Amino acid sequence: MLASLIDELGGGQINDVETLREIVAGIITANPKQVEQYRSGKEALFGFFVGQVMKTTGKKANAQVSNDLLKEMLAGGS
Repeated sequence: MLASLIDELGGGQINDVETLREIVAGIITANPKQVEQYRSGKEALFGFFVGQVMKTTGKKANAQVSNDLLKEMLAGGS
């Protein structure tokens, strides 16, 4: 699902907040163990999630938007 979404977007940086929100949500869903560890205080895992966003998007995700979404969603927000 995420790969097809990325393919649809083509080249260039991904700046769309809703697109990135879907990608981040997918990564969080796919990594429940890491989410639990992060929420338990292992803040170094934030880098893992950033890496997963960049890997999933072929390094095309807007880093600031991705980081903001990760912080919000890992804190339990939607």
